[in-house]
Amino acid sequence: MSKDVIILTEAAALQIKDMMKQNEEEGALLRVGVKGGGCSGLSYGMGFDHEVKEDDLHFEQHGIQILVEKESVPILQGTKIDFKQSMMGGGFTIDNPNAIASCGCGSSFRTATETGTPEEC
Repeated sequence: MSKDVIILTEAAALQIKDMMKQNEEEGALLRVGVKGGGCSGLSYGMGFDHEVKEDDLHFEQHGIQILVEKESVPILQGTKIDFKQSMMGGGFTIDNPNAIASCGCGSSFRTATETGTPEEC
């Protein structure tokens, strides 16, 4: 299992750095995780944090310090986070090779071993 669970593209890293600057969060850590919920059972979460917890995996890509809770590692292993810009605006895309089902919103999924807690969208 790779220490770098998440693959953060350069485009995503640049967008995250811009968001950090806009929100006066320079030096913050990016926390990526999974929680129960969403119409397929599991949902992604991303946000800024300022402390590494004991059960966190901590690594760096493109100058971004990334945290993943160890219990989310098997679910997120190999997940690619990118940022795509289009005429309709921009947004993060998450490509998780472990997801066996996802819903139309793109933020809810399930894996073969983790079904989560499905909810209505």
